[in-house]
Amino acid sequence: MQYFHTFLVQAPLENVVAFHRSASSLEAITPPFFFMSGLEAPDQLIEGSQMSFRLWLGPLPVEWKARIENVTASGFDDVQLSDPFESWVHTHSFSVPSAGLCQVEDKVQMRLRHHLLWFPVGLIMALGLPLLFTFRGWKTKSMLERSNK
Repeated sequence: MQYFHTFLVQAPLENVVAFHRSASSLEAITPPFFFMSGLEAPDQLIEGSQMSFRLWLGPLPVEWKARIENVTASGFDDVQLSDPFESWVHTHSFSVPSAGLCQVEDKVQMRLRHHLLWFPVGLIMALGLPLLFTFRGWKTKSMLERSNK
């Protein structure tokens, strides 16, 4: 399965990249209805950084562990290291389509785990990606464009 989302931000490329490489930004752009807790990550996400946190799907805690890979000046991947998916790679890409604008592209490649519990959990999470990334785009724009003025 694959999911793709893109949006534009009126902010310099270096500000947008720095924002996404900051662990505190992950908490800031996660919708409150996803109930994220327990983030453990270095302040700045660099090649090889690992992060873990918990998402709550109702009463079910979903532990998430990921590693940052393929870091370049214009993007990086976060790769899931354990459940709930069999595989998950979220590619963050940043580009400048015109002066004063930065395009943010999120591509998620995932494979559901064939497991009695993790298959339905992964499916619910995959179906929630449009809502998650719409919120993240809106929140990113509001935070970066406000600080850029």
